Amino acid sequence: MRFTHDDVKKAISDGLLSFPVTDFDTEGRFDAESYRQRLEWFISHEISAVFVAGGTGEFFNLSQDEFREIVRLAVQVVDGKLPVIASAGLSVATGSAFAKIAEEEGADGILLMPPYLTECPQDGLVEYARQICDSTSISVIYYNRGNGVMTPSSVKRLAEACPNLVGLKDGKGDMQALNRIIKRVGERLAYVGGVPTAEIMAEAYLAVGVNTYSSAVFNFVPDMAVTFYKALRAGDSDTVRRISREFFLPFVDLRDNKSGYAVSLIKAGTEIIGRPAGSVRAPLEMPNADERVQLETLVEKAKSF
Repeated sequence: MRFTHDDVKKAISDGLLSFPVTDFDTEGRFDAESYRQRLEWFISHEISAVFVAGGTGEFFNLSQDEFREIVRLAVQVVDGKLPVIASAGLSVATGSAFAKIAEEEGADGILLMPPYLTECPQDGLVEYARQICDSTSISVIYYNRGNGVMTPSSVKRLAEACPNLVGLKDGKGDMQALNRIIKRVGERLAYVGGVPTAEIMAEAYLAVGVNTYSSAVFNFVPDMAVTFYKALRAGDSDTVRRISREFFLPFVDLRDNKSGYAVSLIKAGTEIIGRPAGSVRAPLEMPNADERVQLETLVEKAKSF
């Protein structure tokens, strides 16, 4: 049975959220069997929802046919154990088309990405999101990042206009702005931390009432990711500081070497642990040999946690 709006809202309000990479073969084509195995492995861990074909899953690099196959496979594998959230966006027409595919294939919701390219006025952003929300009956989580950042009043207007809007994912990391949204909109929405390597902001998110975030590193160090999340929620500041200092800070330094490494390093990490997902698609690039060695060292360090 598909999860209700309240079910999805509850699932993304607490617990660790996973964003699997999308598997490609040596020719760069979607690898369904490898992806199936990845999803089975993902849901064997302690997570509360699965976000497929998201930013880490290279939504921006997928055709609609590939997207349909990914969502269909995810729904089959997860089999109602957790909500399956896909993605949509780019334009009203394209976003509505992706949302329709997600709904047809049994997804429980969509993560609504920002519009493509152009800078946007606030009224236009609300209308963009409203039209896509209205195009589907499944749950919608708005991704507040890039050229799609809404003000608190805009988020409130969108929430009032769209009953199926259940959450807001923060991709900006501006705690003052996020706190204003939470104070203005309140419990009407669930709030998710969504900056790249969100663990580095996890304590700040928690301080404003955001209890969960998207973990990209879960793709290759899931046990450490869960340990970190549990320590954060339990108030175990020593463990949080230790993992942050010894893993996440060096990882962020490595991530900042090149644009797009927030995705590319994750794919490299999956290969290091023996669960390869192929290379990223252009315009992204995989890390070089020296960077890979640094990442291997961090993977070994993660085992100590």
